[in-house]
Amino acid sequence: MKLKYLIFISVVSWLFAIKANAAGQVEVLHWWTSSGEAKSVKVLKQMMEQQGDSWKDFAVAGGGGESAMTVLKMRAVSGNPPTAAQLKGHDIQEWGRLGFLTSLDAVAQQEHWDKVLPPVVANIMKYNNHYVAVPINVHRVNWLWVNPKVFKAAGATVPTTLAEFFVAADKIKAAGFIALAHGGQPWQDATLFESIALAVLGSADYRKAFVDLDMAVINSDKMVEVFQQFKRMKTYIDPQAEGRHWNSATEMVIDGQAAMQFMGDWAKGEFAQAGERPGIDYLCVPAPGTQYQFTFNIDSLAFFKLKGTEADNIAQHDLAKILLTPYFQKVFNLNKGSIPVRLDMDMSTFDQCALDSMQAFKQASLSGDLVPSFSQNLATTADVQSAIVDVVSEFFNKTDPDPILAPSRLAQVIKSAI
Repeated sequence: MKLKYLIFISVVSWLFAIKANAAGQVEVLHWWTSSGEAKSVKVLKQMMEQQGDSWKDFAVAGGGGESAMTVLKMRAVSGNPPTAAQLKGHDIQEWGRLGFLTSLDAVAQQEHWDKVLPPVVANIMKYNNHYVAVPINVHRVNWLWVNPKVFKAAGATVPTTLAEFFVAADKIKAAGFIALAHGGQPWQDATLFESIALAVLGSADYRKAFVDLDMAVINSDKMVEVFQQFKRMKTYIDPQAEGRHWNSATEMVIDGQAAMQFMGDWAKGEFAQAGERPGIDYLCVPAPGTQYQFTFNIDSLAFFKLKGTEADNIAQHDLAKILLTPYFQKVFNLNKGSIPVRLDMDMSTFDQCALDSMQAFKQASLSGDLVPSFSQNLATTADVQSAIVDVVSEFFNKTDPDPILAPSRLAQVIKSAI
């Protein structure tokens, strides 16, 4: 009897050893290091471990990911890339061209990604028509954040068009408030410019200008108008804006110093942290003139070719599958302030801003008004994006910029960056 028991224990131990040896490991390079993002990463780790895989965190601090990209290049060139890395837009295509990324088509077909993702998003995740990356969320960039108490005190109406914006801003300024909270940093200048460009150009010409780099549109009279409207915005910003961080500008809206801010939906986290309630203490409305349009930014993970074991390859596919499960989509986006990238999500636990964003996302994906954000480096290459931001910010910070000359300058720098 004792011998049988010992044999049984030995067999069980052997089976557990096989399972342990069969378990794979994933190493994920990312810069999700804020408190909300860290919570989501912890859940992702737990979900992987529940499947028997192990998680090796590779977090590199730095909100823009510059440091992470430097580390990634070193790892990839040395032949030891991570399982997956946080990449987006044209960076995915560039790593694909270099031959570093692996196909996720088997997982995509099994999980019906083409059915649950809008085509414009799915295409960004593909290289040569093969899935090589997984989208995790959608940020809407063309938001206007509003303090309704300031509007009431100034007797102003929340704007839905650019013309209405200037009427409201004049009233708010006359009442002694700062009409527009803004941080004088190049990327924030570009974020403001982007919403104005979308309103003036419309979705089709926005795409031609900043995705297709169509010089006819870039040099057009409509682009002159974009710069004219952009120039007017400067008169509603306080003189202390230079160098201000975006969240400090959001605090100005929260505190009632300022009435409005153009910023992506990551600003919602600042309102939530301050105990503000959407629809009561603050309003989230589409940037004036862009009610039916949606400028999007996406967090995504690209997956690299591995030299590890078959178990590591299986774990890599497990990770890709988990990222688009409804449960993880819910957890990640509730923490991040963004919305799920899946079109079939139950949104009952999300706030009104997220509900409005999801509705606009779905409508825009059908109408052709879903456009990638150039200010957030999704619409074009990093070189072109940098050139556009430089021109836009330089124009905005001149004492008396000329909107008529600005489009030709924009065209010039884009041509040199292509």
